[in-house]
Amino acid sequence: MLQAAKILLLLYLGWCLLLFVLQRALLFPRWMIPAPGEPAVEERGVERWWLPASFGRVEAWYLPPPENRRPAPAVVFAHGNGELIDFWPETLGPFRELGFGLLLVEYPGYGRSGGSTSQRRIAEAFDLAYDRLAARPEIDRARIVLLGRSLGGGAVCDLALRRPAAALVLLSCFTGVKAFAARYLAPPFLIRDPFDNLAALRRYRGPVLVLHGRHDEIVPFGHAARLKAAAADAELVAYEAGHNDCPPDWEAFFRDVAGFLRRKGILWAEGRPRHEEAAPTAGEAPAR
Repeated sequence: MLQAAKILLLLYLGWCLLLFVLQRALLFPRWMIPAPGEPAVEERGVERWWLPASFGRVEAWYLPPPENRRPAPAVVFAHGNGELIDFWPETLGPFRELGFGLLLVEYPGYGRSGGSTSQRRIAEAFDLAYDRLAARPEIDRARIVLLGRSLGGGAVCDLALRRPAAALVLLSCFTGVKAFAARYLAPPFLIRDPFDNLAALRRYRGPVLVLHGRHDEIVPFGHAARLKAAAADAELVAYEAGHNDCPPDWEAFFRDVAGFLRRKGILWAEGRPRHEEAAPTAGEAPAR
């Protein structure tokens, strides 16, 4: 029995060592995404930025706000771990119709960006991108919203600890990477990139909108409930969806997000500041 216990212990230690070595390949599966070609940025209305990080250049795409809505709010977007910024200009285009500028930041090691991927390097890339955006004269730096999808929720929660954010919008986001350690029979202290979103939301004092699929098979819905509970000012929208098909209706998503940002005074009706807008009618129902 003692010999069998020793063998099991050695096998378990080997498993933990393997997970420690391979965990970034699992968390950041950029190797699964086909290498992108040279993008037709001008045709897509994109201003291409190259950010000089300490580990190499990082790509970001900036879509300016409409000229008649300036100074304008802006959205900084962080995508999921199996995606690229190339996938998002059209899907997130309605933000520009609402009067926002839009900034898509690539992760180090993804797409055409240099370096390898880690939480620290993602943080450096997003700091550089945020600072460049906030310096733009057409952007109202007091109304910069951070939007993260899945892994991107970790990137923007982390960013909100270092840079001002008018609001956080978290789509299909997890509480933290350590919450998944038990799924792999691994002790949480082995996690190299924890993305502790619960801790970040406990520190963040601004408004938070959590949107999540009730049937999410990758990040269970309980993560969304805990994220809402951790934030000082949060709303939760539940969709009848899983993970990769969330939101099931992008028009409903933009209505939910726009309604939330209007209630928080970030999105102004027809370009007017909140104090100039008409007051809501009595009994008006909030968004879901």
